[in-house]
Amino acid sequence: MPGKTRKLEHYIHPMLAKETDIVFSDKDWIYEIKWDGYRAIAEVNKTKISLYSRNGNTFNDSYPIVVEALKKQNIRAVLDGEIVVLTENGDPSFQLLQHYDSDPEHPIQYYVFDVLSINGTDTCDLPLTERKALLKKLLKKSNTVNYSDHIEAEGEAFFDAAKKRNLEGIMAKLADSLYHPGTRTNEWLKIKHHQSQEAIIAGFTEPTGSRKYFGALVLGIKEKGILKYVGHTGSGFTHESLREMSALLNPLIQTQSPFKESVKTNMPVTWVKPVLVCEIKYTELTRDGQMRHPIFLRLRDDKKASEVTMENTKKIKKAPGTGKTKAKNTQGAALKKSPVKKIKAGIPKKTAKEGGSEMVFGRTKVQLTNLNKIFWPKEGLTKGDVINYYQSISDYLMPYLKNRPQSLFRTPNGVGKPGFYHKDAGEEAPEWVESIPLFSESANKDIDYILCNNKATLAYLNNLGCIEINPWHSTVKALDKPDYLIIDLDPSVKNTFEQVIETAGVVKEVLDKAGADCYCKTSGATGLHIYIPMQKKYTYDEVKDFAQLICMFTNEQLPKFTSMERNLKKRGISKIYLDHLQNRRGQTIACAYSLRPKEGATVSMPLLWKEVKSGLSPHDFTIHNALQRIKKTGDIFTGILGKGIDLMKCLKNLEK
Repeated sequence: MPGKTRKLEHYIHPMLAKETDIVFSDKDWIYEIKWDGYRAIAEVNKTKISLYSRNGNTFNDSYPIVVEALKKQNIRAVLDGEIVVLTENGDPSFQLLQHYDSDPEHPIQYYVFDVLSINGTDTCDLPLTERKALLKKLLKKSNTVNYSDHIEAEGEAFFDAAKKRNLEGIMAKLADSLYHPGTRTNEWLKIKHHQSQEAIIAGFTEPTGSRKYFGALVLGIKEKGILKYVGHTGSGFTHESLREMSALLNPLIQTQSPFKESVKTNMPVTWVKPVLVCEIKYTELTRDGQMRHPIFLRLRDDKKASEVTMENTKKIKKAPGTGKTKAKNTQGAALKKSPVKKIKAGIPKKTAKEGGSEMVFGRTKVQLTNLNKIFWPKEGLTKGDVINYYQSISDYLMPYLKNRPQSLFRTPNGVGKPGFYHKDAGEEAPEWVESIPLFSESANKDIDYILCNNKATLAYLNNLGCIEINPWHSTVKALDKPDYLIIDLDPSVKNTFEQVIETAGVVKEVLDKAGADCYCKTSGATGLHIYIPMQKKYTYDEVKDFAQLICMFTNEQLPKFTSMERNLKKRGISKIYLDHLQNRRGQTIACAYSLRPKEGATVSMPLLWKEVKSGLSPHDFTIHNALQRIKKTGDIFTGILGKGIDLMKCLKNLEK
């Protein structure tokens, strides 16, 4: 965030754009990169410079490099542009810009896209393309002050190029539009790569688990002067940004809610004076105007809370009509000299490898590669068989995957070969793959977890070599409150599966005494998994503690061949590990109906309790018969997502 700012008494309000979801091409429009930085007006009078934000806060002390570069221009003009900081790859980074005063190592740039006056002559009444032509001639070559170029007509191709470079989006501007200071007009449109909007911070909730400072921000937008609740988010923060945000919020704490309406959140709220503005990424808006899957992107200290209104956040839902312009088509020149060249350079064409194909899901095409690659040598099963299996059972599988972060365990060379965990979606993931950034304590950074919310994403994961599927126990709607508890019965080398079955029976007896519904499935390997529905009522710590208690009661009845000792050397090779530690935030386990990268192509199959008896084998359920079994029994595991147990009542029952 820029420091040493002060409010100017007199300043020019820049022209503003409306937002649209429509990507369009039109010969009467020009298209520019939407820079990810701070909007800045520069009043330049030779060596006298006034550089300030859209709200009139001076940038002179914050960005002295830009000020010095403007002095070297030796011109008299009023410029409109964007201050950005570039990464090593030459991409703009708002995060680097916000921390520029403490980390000034990255190159800072002032991209100028308009001119309001030259040598004291007002240019606002000239058409945009004429203003830009004058601007291009006016600016001298500089390492810091740059002309922001454009293309004409080809808006869709330009937007696709911006998406591939993962830029924030593009600006569409009517070629003959005049400059209207302080006016938000549909003659200028912003088309974002990601769905995002500004919101006002109205409060924060308490942190849970190992998280510090706060849990989630409570968000609002003003409608006719009244603050309306639009959701809350705890995603998108690092440990450092949590600390910084907390320091800004604490002085603003107030006892009264700034909302007139009653706001429902998962945790008690500490209210704050609604003055801070942030930008939020989200998947869609609900009917009542709340953001689904909101993720914090950044603080917008260049915007006032009074600007964040329902009217200003409404998007144009249809392509604009054509305007009239005599502008000359300069697309070819612009593509050669503008940053679009960087966007298009180095992007390989996707080609299917040997055995490759594609699957089409509506408008989504999934590229598949090496379908004939052998994954199970003894059985002769291929990657293509894995993809086909998951598509065949996807209707049964998807309820256990939707809106759950995925920890990908990839075995791209098949069973018997080393696999690896892959949690971060990264730049390789197609744009249609949904993901959510979540802070990892161990990595000390955000990890972009994939959400497998449709069949196309499932095929994409299988094509990466994900033979098994490992979702979180909680969804993005309540990341700290799991839908179910899991007790993993993990046998050691000398345990028999008959002992595992006996152990499962004792766990069931303990849970019956507690009055807790429970469900069992094979692990697909050598153990059994027992699930207890929780329905997002309790935290991971509460769930883990209850799981530990159940395991203790079980161990007391079966001390000869069960143990709660995690360390195999201490436990020995003849005791089943009663694993209650699976119930931690971010922990994953192979889900119901998941294949396992084990000999025989086994499946983690839900069971009726009457089937958990002597003679049962984990090898009974494989890729060959799983679908037939599921069709016969139906989804007998659906109860794990149903009504959760009453934990206090269960504890009292166990005390009897």
